Amino acid sequence: MYFSAKFKKNSKTFYSMNINSRNYPKQKQTIIGICMDGTSYPYYEGAKEVMPNLQRFIKEGSMGMVKSVIPSFTNPNNMAIVTGVTPKVNGICGNFYWDTELQEEVMMNDPKYLKVPTILSELSKNGRKVAVVTAKDKLRKMLAHNLDGICFSAEFANQATLEENGIENVEQGLMGKERPGIYDPYISVYCIEAGAKLLKREHFDVMYLTTTDFVQHKYAPGSPDANDFLSKIDLWLGELDKLGAIIGVTADHGMQAKTNPDGSPKVQFIEQLLDAQNIKSRVILPITDPYVVHHGALGGYGTLYLEDKSQLQAAKDYLLSLDGIEKVLTNAEAVEEYELPGDRIGDLVVLADSATTIGRTPDWHELDKVKEGLRSHGGEHCQVVPMIFNKKLNAEYSEKLASGASRNFDLFHFLSNGFSN
Repeated sequence: MYFSAKFKKNSKTFYSMNINSRNYPKQKQTIIGICMDGTSYPYYEGAKEVMPNLQRFIKEGSMGMVKSVIPSFTNPNNMAIVTGVTPKVNGICGNFYWDTELQEEVMMNDPKYLKVPTILSELSKNGRKVAVVTAKDKLRKMLAHNLDGICFSAEFANQATLEENGIENVEQGLMGKERPGIYDPYISVYCIEAGAKLLKREHFDVMYLTTTDFVQHKYAPGSPDANDFLSKIDLWLGELDKLGAIIGVTADHGMQAKTNPDGSPKVQFIEQLLDAQNIKSRVILPITDPYVVHHGALGGYGTLYLEDKSQLQAAKDYLLSLDGIEKVLTNAEAVEEYELPGDRIGDLVVLADSATTIGRTPDWHELDKVKEGLRSHGGEHCQVVPMIFNKKLNAEYSEKLASGASRNFDLFHFLSNGFSN
């Protein structure tokens, strides 16, 4: 057996569906949304000589720059992309947050935190054949929530089962090789390759492929390592294109160097600094996840809960006086400006400038993991990302993309509505 996959047979296919107040008509061709984690346009510009397929998409298809959601982290942006709505609506505002009911700091990777269904699950339950491959397993449970189809992570491809993932025997049956480790640059290549190999074997209506940003955390645009990685991604983009799919490529966020002149991480440890001002707080860093080698839980966005709410203005004024701290918003201001869920972001939201990260205390972070050349993300400076399609958008959606007002979470709306059927 090549590999096993199972799908429930739906009695009816709905050719146009309204999901989270947006319309998703059925396309005759497979539509594939790809989230290239951490890949801002400079990476593609630096690799243009080794990415002929992507360059062809740009020249013959459509490209524009769009904004990700804030915080510019993995979970909020991936879940915005697959729900088509902002964190205020879908509830996912970080990789990590303070659960006020549990009174615990927890990973926001459980489907219980989703406030709306995903596009993928709703389409799969109504006649569309759906497959999802994620590099990082941290996303898989939410991406797979109520999904009638295939959903597995490259990270744990060896553990995929029909019952849990809709597919088994991935390594030997589908891929013909073992998966790389999660800190191997080619775990993301494996993810895109898996999508191509699935589509070669059978038709899917919708696919979502989402990578990891280990390379972008470690290597700058145009570097040999980044270009070697992107050249291998490009090979599989070409294979997907040959299979006749409509492909849309975007990102969850960009990436920037966050270092002092000596190469050490540039950090403001705001929980420690506030404590020295006799302002007691609990700082939550929503970038926090199991992949500490990537970033050491240091990013450009944080949120905090004050022990004494009467100190809110004093805390805000003090934080704004710190070098590298660019914005400090109250809960209400952050909800308004960034369309965040007010019940999940604390009393203050803090954003750093392009070269600075936000920390809690030096002891809380595994700083040895990022002692040289930290690259990270989270704030507005990593918010602008490309959206690239392998085919030419129709006039209406070309105009939308050119306007600069579109968002990365418009991806499936463009894929479903932007092309002649």
